[in-house]
Amino acid sequence: MGFAHETVSRSERFHGAIFSVYSDEVTMSDGSTAVRDVVENRGAVVVVALDSQDRIVLIKQYRHAVGKHLWELPAGLRDVVGEDEALTAARELAEETDLTAGRMEPLLDLHTTPGFADEFVRVFLARDLAPVSETERYERTGEEADLEIRRVPLDEAVDMVFRGEITNAAAVGGILAAARARDSGWTVLGS
Repeated sequence: MGFAHETVSRSERFHGAIFSVYSDEVTMSDGSTAVRDVVENRGAVVVVALDSQDRIVLIKQYRHAVGKHLWELPAGLRDVVGEDEALTAARELAEETDLTAGRMEPLLDLHTTPGFADEFVRVFLARDLAPVSETERYERTGEEADLEIRRVPLDEAVDMVFRGEITNAAAVGGILAAARARDSGWTVLGS
């Protein structure tokens, strides 16, 4: 079963629009206490968009924290309170790739960095892709203004992971999970 770790005290260090940082004093398994810094985050959705030719949609965008453009999957924060996660995923797919999906299924759940953050990411598998009409396309601004969009065979995306060309944790998890799901004849979906 394990020791019941309890938060003895909490101090807010930073409160922002996307995340907040706290220092918690927590009971340890040996009965002592220790301070742990915790980042609380809204969470996100990620989309593995797979077309009828077994290609996934990758996006490349600038990520300031690592100072470079990264190959990733379409994704976004859960920033609409109460919105169904599949709807959030569909909205992000449309905004970042100009695509809709006839099917949107949960694929994988991840805690991205549980050593210091509570961020929870749900990865969806989107299939039966179709383009968003020209008149309804989202105007990408900010860091998304120069977004590069590419369709890559799923097996090539797996190779990109192992060559270190895709390092975003949610993208790595989503790509590998999609390849496994496909190789199982989609029998692992929903299990």
